[in-house]
Amino acid sequence: MTEANELSTQNKIQWCPGCGDFGILAAAKSAISQLGLNPWEVVIVSGIGCSSKIPHYIKTYGFEGVHGRTLPVATGIRLSNHKLTVIAMAGDGDGYGIGMSHFIHTAKRNMNITYIVFNNSIYGLTKGQASPTTAFGRKTSSTPHGNPERPLSPLALAITAGATFVARSFAGDVQHLSEMMKKAIMHKGFSFIDVLQPCVSWNPDYTYEWYKEKIYRLGPEYDPFNKAAAVSKALQVEEKIATGIFFIDDKTPSYEETLEQISEKPLFMHDISNVDIERALDALE
Repeated sequence: MTEANELSTQNKIQWCPGCGDFGILAAAKSAISQLGLNPWEVVIVSGIGCSSKIPHYIKTYGFEGVHGRTLPVATGIRLSNHKLTVIAMAGDGDGYGIGMSHFIHTAKRNMNITYIVFNNSIYGLTKGQASPTTAFGRKTSSTPHGNPERPLSPLALAITAGATFVARSFAGDVQHLSEMMKKAIMHKGFSFIDVLQPCVSWNPDYTYEWYKEKIYRLGPEYDPFNKAAAVSKALQVEEKIATGIFFIDDKTPSYEETLEQISEKPLFMHDISNVDIERALDALE
């Protein structure tokens, strides 16, 4: 088994000291190690932002794409070789802003991908603009008079769009986050984890201490297989913030399971020697 420390790379980590991304990085390496996954069996895909540097810091296959397009790339990789474990990682601005439509469609298709969003409720890399999850009324560099928009509820959106594993965790609780990641990766279908992540530079109100006072874990009495209750819980505005698995659907087949083309072997292993593309090339001239 690959140990978590063996998944570290030689690249210098370019996050602010105290950033919540460090906790997510530690949890991801721990989850991959504990699941017994070999580095060459895993692909981590990201977009653009502070969070999207993470493929540089984990010794697996990695792809850092463009802003908001994390999931299309992850989908392409998964469909070309469904034997790989594909983990997509994005920030709240990247994933819930420009990448919103991809989020909805990938959940709807129930792609067998794990999607982890680093949610610090701000645009960190571009100096603190309001993001889709910034609190109403919050003053930021782009909303100096207060944010006029209500924050998005990513968990409710994921459930109603068709995601079959939906959870929330906290970057300051590495053990809990690692457990959520392991369960998400093992789930067959679109797995989504919204990770509450302090940004020490641009969102000073949401500190580690603030989160620790607010957060509680969903107890054994909560039923994650009840979709209506899960949506209601995700939309519920409370003084406290629930973490844990909000929703699981283990009955709906994943997108790949419906594709006869890859039922016997991955797409990249198919013989295409008898495919004639000359007519297509001629049409481009």
